[in-house]
Amino acid sequence: MSESPVQSVDRAIEVLEYLADHGESGVQDVAAHLEVHKSTAFRLLSALEFRRLVEQPGERGKYRLGIGLIRLATSVSAQLDITRIARPILQELADTIGETVNIAVPDGNVTVNIDQVRGGSSIISHNWLGERSALHATSSGKALMAYDDSLLKAGVDGHLELFTANTITTKADLLDEIETVRATGIAYAREELEIGLNATAATIISYDGSAVGAITVSGPAYRLDEDRLSAAGVSVLAAAQRVSTLLGWSGHA
Repeated sequence: MSESPVQSVDRAIEVLEYLADHGESGVQDVAAHLEVHKSTAFRLLSALEFRRLVEQPGERGKYRLGIGLIRLATSVSAQLDITRIARPILQELADTIGETVNIAVPDGNVTVNIDQVRGGSSIISHNWLGERSALHATSSGKALMAYDDSLLKAGVDGHLELFTANTITTKADLLDEIETVRATGIAYAREELEIGLNATAATIISYDGSAVGAITVSGPAYRLDEDRLSAAGVSVLAAAQRVSTLLGWSGHA
């Protein structure tokens, strides 16, 4: 009987853990540890090698952890650094504005909220932590697209889904909006993802000039009216610039 996908994933993880503990190892070593046939161990190692999670450095048949793991670890580390460094600034922003403050990071053609602080006015507001949202319909998505050409391409070339009557659904309008974000540094979403929800965001720039996240303030449209939304945008931009500086961004590419 063939093993289930879950069993395969579990065994692949066990292979990585084994190589982390024992260093370069052969197929027979891995098979013995997993208590499986050599062909099964070889198949697992081959799949991991294809993804560059393991590699054969010199002697064929010997495997060690690959550079693909470095990319994954770096991505996680960057996100952890952002949340750790930004948390006091998010709290200060939430206390000042009184609304929900999030950090969103890009994930393919969407944004994902990885940290959240609630202000005094948002005790019963929606919990956005972990939610994935469309680039074109969110202030965080617009902020990130403005400073990441690959994200902009994904956003413009993708399906611009209609969420409300205010959602941007044409490439031309989206590109015009992004140009405004680039000029001001501030992105807005006015009831574009949900009716009654307004938001503003600014981009977090890392030491190498890459857009690694966005700080967002969101709240009900009746509280975040045009005047308060505009003022919040200025505060969000200042907060994002502070976090960017702490991440090593000097303002020059």
